[in-house]
Amino acid sequence: MTVTQSFVELETATGEMRCSVIQPTVKGAFPTVIFYSEIFQITEPIARTAAYLAGQGYVVVVPEVFHELNSIGTVLAYDDVGKDKGNDDKFTKALSDHDTDTVAIVEWMDGQEFCNGSLGSFGVCLGGHLACRAALNPRVQAAACLYATDIHSSTMPAGTKPQTIDLLGEVEGELMFVWGRQDPHVPLDGRKLLYSTLNEKEANFSWHELNGQHAFMRDEGDRYDPELASLCHRLVRDLFHRALR
Repeated sequence: MTVTQSFVELETATGEMRCSVIQPTVKGAFPTVIFYSEIFQITEPIARTAAYLAGQGYVVVVPEVFHELNSIGTVLAYDDVGKDKGNDDKFTKALSDHDTDTVAIVEWMDGQEFCNGSLGSFGVCLGGHLACRAALNPRVQAAACLYATDIHSSTMPAGTKPQTIDLLGEVEGELMFVWGRQDPHVPLDGRKLLYSTLNEKEANFSWHELNGQHAFMRDEGDRYDPELASLCHRLVRDLFHRALR
């Protein structure tokens, strides 16, 4: 399908949040996927990934994850300055504030004729964590979490609710985790901790470890692995086709 892009500004508990909305150009009602970005917000690789998924028959909503900490439309560069700013934002914003962002998106989605009420979450890096976190919302039926940072370490500020790893037993939908075995941000011990916790909580999840570095799906930079990226696109697509349709 061909797709079209628009923007919407949503009121959240912590201020106005701009979201990019990518949807099929054909008329109809489609499942919705909230796509959470890296710390750099809505970069060109993030926009391309969102458009790819929307072309499979989904409304894809991409929020500016640090809307409280930046002016509307801020995109950080893939350089040391952008990385430092993004990491500062990550360790400033509380997870409970991300929760209320998700609530605002769900409420908006329920008022749109082109959204059919089915909802999934998807994210990479920080966004992988936020996609997992979004699955605590009972409306989220499936979450695709790619090289999700900081779940194992509980290093992001939690705010008014517990850390994500402590709440995994409350997830009602299906979780899918994808990891790069050469990713220094989520080492083997961290992956083991999360894997064992998911089993202890009897979560409904699948688990994939690939020979790749952190951000191997980002189609910009030296770590990009097109073959692994194609595999991940298929895993994400298969999850949502099964769980949301």
